[in-house]
Amino acid sequence: MSLVKMKIKKGDKVIVLSGDDKGKTGEVLKAMPKEGKVVVQGINLVKRHTKPSQTNAGGIISKEAPINVSNVAIVDPKSGKATKVGYKEEKGKKVRFARKSGEVIDK
Repeated sequence: MSLVKMKIKKGDKVIVLSGDDKGKTGEVLKAMPKEGKVVVQGINLVKRHTKPSQTNAGGIISKEAPINVSNVAIVDPKSGKATKVGYKEEKGKKVRFARKSGEVIDK
């Protein structure tokens, strides 16, 4: 298990680059740097057959499965297209920026 340097964080808007959901966009719900994966809202949906419990009615539940971080890219705030992420220092603070437009991603 190696820790992957992930440039994508929880709450980022990303676009899927490959797979069944290619071209779809969504928000990152969970980032898992140890596995190098992210969970994106509405992307890579799988069906789970669950037993009924006191809190859960059971049945077939559709939920998001993790997707490899290499298969997603951050959406450029200006153009709305996929972009790589860079780092720069602004006012003494390290911030992420979109390489295509130069727009700062971190607010």
